[in-house]
Amino acid sequence: AYPGQGGHQRITAGYLGAAMIRLFGIPNCETMKKARRWLEERGIAYDFHDYKKQGLDEAQVRAWVAELGWEQLINRQGMMWRKLPVEVREGLDEAGAIRVMLATPSIIRRPLIDTGKARYLGFSEAAYAEIFPS
Repeated sequence: AYPGQGGHQRITAGYLGAAMIRLFGIPNCETMKKARRWLEERGIAYDFHDYKKQGLDEAQVRAWVAELGWEQLINRQGMMWRKLPVEVREGLDEAGAIRVMLATPSIIRRPLIDTGKARYLGFSEAAYAEIFPS
């Protein structure tokens, strides 16, 4: 990370068109590491946004919810989901999900990649090969 950027790291291995790709997540997640390695091995440049350190703004989370759906954004397999009180988990709706994601960004499924044209959740080599044809 560059000094003063609070976990924001720019990887400049190459460019895919003119749009800068943004990868959102946390650095220590194994799935994030796989996604980052995949991009770097193919020379695809991206900005990494560590939302645990940098947080997220409400407008951004609302845009993701509108595009992807709050149900898809919430990682129900993670430790942060299990830490939520049962009554919060069982009564979760869109407004509650947005509050939870803003308060605890680590609950968002990762990685979330923004190509400038669309947003995608999760990582698989096959999906990334479709998103970034060589």
